[in-house]
Amino acid sequence: MKSMTGYGYQEKQGKDVSISVEIKGYNSRFLELAVNLPSQLSVLDPEIRRYMAMRCRRGKIEINLHLKEHDSAISVSVNRAAVTAYREAIKLASETLGIDEKPGLALLLGFEGVLEIGKARNDLGYWKRVEPVLTAAADQFDAARIREGKHTETDILSHIAVLESSVKIVASYTPVLETSIRENLKTRFTELLGDFRAGSVRAGPMVIDENRILAETAVLLMKYTISEELSRLSAHLAEFRTETEQNPSPGKKLDFLCQEINREINTIGSKTPVLEVSRAVVEMKETLENIREQLRNVE
Repeated sequence: MKSMTGYGYQEKQGKDVSISVEIKGYNSRFLELAVNLPSQLSVLDPEIRRYMAMRCRRGKIEINLHLKEHDSAISVSVNRAAVTAYREAIKLASETLGIDEKPGLALLLGFEGVLEIGKARNDLGYWKRVEPVLTAAADQFDAARIREGKHTETDILSHIAVLESSVKIVASYTPVLETSIRENLKTRFTELLGDFRAGSVRAGPMVIDENRILAETAVLLMKYTISEELSRLSAHLAEFRTETEQNPSPGKKLDFLCQEINREINTIGSKTPVLEVSRAVVEMKETLENIREQLRNVE
């Protein structure tokens, strides 16, 4: 399990060039890459994105790359059209003002666009220099995410243990549920029909039809039984453990399992009138919310 938050930084000092790479990670439901490059390295943007997408599955990741060239080869050329235009303009201005003055070379070279300066570019050479620094920074970034992910995994599994314990508690009260339904039905029959036969002159105790109660109990048990919910809940928790321990990037799957676990917990809570079960349901909801909070930072 990896966290989505992390930090990595590496730099390499060379005789002719210095390169530094900084990687920051934040929480996000999807993979978002922000690549900040100097203009001469803009051609490497697609390659850097492909590389980071292979190493990260989701999260907002910011990659900042800086390059400083010390003794890079440059090319200098004269823009003939520009220098001629500047010279003619100065000549016209001199004639207009009645000044007999010719522009010097230093003056003309100082005008914008007269000298065109460019640096020799070697895109393949840039990538060969950048890749090892990027890899080292990404390794450091991953190491930080793994460290934080282990702490998160330990905390999440402790909450899963609480849920598993709560499921056992709820399951232990399943027989109580049947007894409660039966007693409630018997009370309702007594209240509804009264303690004496209706219309009878001689009062006598009302005889409760036990077979009728059993039949009604069976119907209600079919409606309110939580056995299926407990079975599915246990299966979801087991799958959650498997994904947590075996899947290196389980975030999305665990989000889905949390939804399913929450559905079963809510159904159990709505079906049972047993106080102890209701308390266990409240605890399970609180525990699940803690898990969901932690999952916001899991890749």
